[in-house]
Amino acid sequence: MKPINDRVIVKPAKAETKTKGGIIIPDTAKEKPQRGKVVAVGPGKDGIKMTVKKGNTVLYGKYAGQELHYEGEDYLIMREDDILCIL
Repeated sequence: MKPINDRVIVKPAKAETKTKGGIIIPDTAKEKPQRGKVVAVGPGKDGIKMTVKKGNTVLYGKYAGQELHYEGEDYLIMREDDILCIL
């Protein structure tokens, strides 16, 4: 997969199944993860270079991106602007 323009493909982190205190979280209460690893980066738009790089771990907004299921894996395609920070 190769994104175009200022798009980034992110593999979301797994949802937490346990709290730090050891309480198991049921499937109905799990929250959508808001961080993930960048797997592909587009070339940029209008001559503006991309800030994120392949392999970066990033935080993004709760409702950011378009979900994609490709070859048995889940990914998000989003604009670089939807990424809040690089960890």
